[in-house]
Amino acid sequence: MINLAGRDILHGWGKFVFTGVGLGLLIGVTLSMAGIYRGMVDDAQVLLENGGADLWVVQRDTLGPYAEPSSVRDDVYRSLLGIRGVAAAGNVTYLTMQVKHERGDVRVMLVGFEPKQPGEPAYLVAGRPITKSHYEAIADVKTGLRLGERVQIRRHEYTVVGLTRRMVSSGGDPMIFVPLKDAQEVQFLRDNDALINERARTAANPAFNRPGVPGLLEAVQASQASSHNVNVVMLRLTQDADTTTVAGEIRRWKHLEAYTRAEMDEILVAKLIATSAKQIFMFLVILSVVSGAIVAFIIYTMTQNKVREIAVLKLIGARNRTIAAMILQQALGLGAIGFIVGKTAATLWAPIFPKYVLLLPGDAMRGAALVMAICALASVVAIRAALRVDPAEAIGG
Repeated sequence: MINLAGRDILHGWGKFVFTGVGLGLLIGVTLSMAGIYRGMVDDAQVLLENGGADLWVVQRDTLGPYAEPSSVRDDVYRSLLGIRGVAAAGNVTYLTMQVKHERGDVRVMLVGFEPKQPGEPAYLVAGRPITKSHYEAIADVKTGLRLGERVQIRRHEYTVVGLTRRMVSSGGDPMIFVPLKDAQEVQFLRDNDALINERARTAANPAFNRPGVPGLLEAVQASQASSHNVNVVMLRLTQDADTTTVAGEIRRWKHLEAYTRAEMDEILVAKLIATSAKQIFMFLVILSVVSGAIVAFIIYTMTQNKVREIAVLKLIGARNRTIAAMILQQALGLGAIGFIVGKTAATLWAPIFPKYVLLLPGDAMRGAALVMAICALASVVAIRAALRVDPAEAIGG
């Protein structure tokens, strides 16, 4: 049996292979889009996993701290430790910001944490943990910072004493960990000019500057120069504790919101990245349709160029299903070349992307099946055209 795909490879291998490479690059883009979505989901799950918490306690009626702003007092953890089943509690702050270092600036999520409490970096790949109360930092390797390097965060410089890996926000920004007090100062306190203006306003307010109440103005101004808020209190529970029960007690008696791991995962995946996921899905649909149209056009054109050969086959008695099988084989061969090229390209350029691209074997298998299905459907037009070829065209009729 004459194989049309084999004939194209033998007599026009350059055209066939380059067509497959072009299709492969399009498939590579499609696989990369799927990998970007997987990377976003993985970033969200890693964010929850690295905190080492079983419960996230945030401001009431908010989805904080990752999806909405949340502010709770930093002494709340004392009362939370009194709840049965709570083993450890850690105050944590989050702030996405731009920081400067010697070789430029980088966008990061600044994390304030307490040593040996939930919220601390799970592991280090180099350096040591933070041992001083101020001006030391642990950075994710994705920030490009090195051990011993100094980084400018607002008014102060911090020395990088440790490096960690895969510590990123739900948006993919690498994290920098600093002591909690430093992070509170960065996030909640005003700069010097704003403090001076605020003190002047307070002094001009007769409610705070009463002649008969000495010390009131100083107390109010001192409260403005300090911060005792955090974004979330992370709780680690004992092994026999039930997370749902503990969360219910916190909501009922502490007037705060408490989320379990499953609920935070739902917030991050179903709410925070839902819009991005829908957008990526639309891109995948469009790319699939474009890929199918391109394959259909290529197969149809290649079939039209072999009208005389197909007519000869019909003239010597070849059945329609034999001709259809040959064209289908040609389409599937083109799809196989395209998928191999696309998978290789997506694997090679994935590390170059600024955000994490996660290529799962399961997605690759589903992608291969989808490519073959699209190629099979795209060959229908060419098969119908081939079956309408008149055998008389073999002798110029």
